Amino acid sequence: MMVSDAHDAARAAMVVSQLRTSAVTDPRVVAAMAAVPREAFVAPEAAPVAYNDRPVPLGDGREQNAPLATGRLLVAADLRPSDRVLLIGAGRGYTAALLAGLVAQVVAVESSKDLADATRAAMAAYANVTVVEGALGDGAPAGAPYDVLIVDGAVEQLPNALVEQLRSGARVASGVIENGVARLASGVKSDGFALVPFADIDCVVLPGFARPRTFHFPG
Repeated sequence: MMVSDAHDAARAAMVVSQLRTSAVTDPRVVAAMAAVPREAFVAPEAAPVAYNDRPVPLGDGREQNAPLATGRLLVAADLRPSDRVLLIGAGRGYTAALLAGLVAQVVAVESSKDLADATRAAMAAYANVTVVEGALGDGAPAGAPYDVLIVDGAVEQLPNALVEQLRSGARVASGVIENGVARLASGVKSDGFALVPFADIDCVVLPGFARPRTFHFPG
């Protein structure tokens, strides 16, 4: 079997065994994940395992979420064709490529220069994706306000700076870390804002979102 055929078969198996059986119910999200070649957006040496149901290496110490985590985050965001999406943690561009076919505009933020460069190269074929290199917690205020915020990984806390870049009524989907355990969570910006966990699905930890540690003097 040729490599391309093997990847096509693995992608089809991912849809059947990982997505359709695990509450990835939006047919547009399923179709996008069935079409976008995940193997093109991971570290080259990780291409053979790109469709395994676990995170895969991206390089620079980072990993891409397992397919199920990505699918559940996209479904939780309740994506609409007119949406402008702020994506935090672009990696090598896989989630941005999925979003490009689902929404009107994507602004993808990446802190790693090497990964941002890889995403820019990959996004040459996607006219509605803009890549911003910078601290993940800063977002991309120049493009605000956004209709959706997707944080493609787990964070201990979601900075107010990101929430402030959203319009009222915007949807948020993110991984969160609670008591050392990563979960998926979602929320809607209104007068207040909170993320509510909706699935005990592990996801990769993004850098730069650690909660400040409180120092306790010894008794």
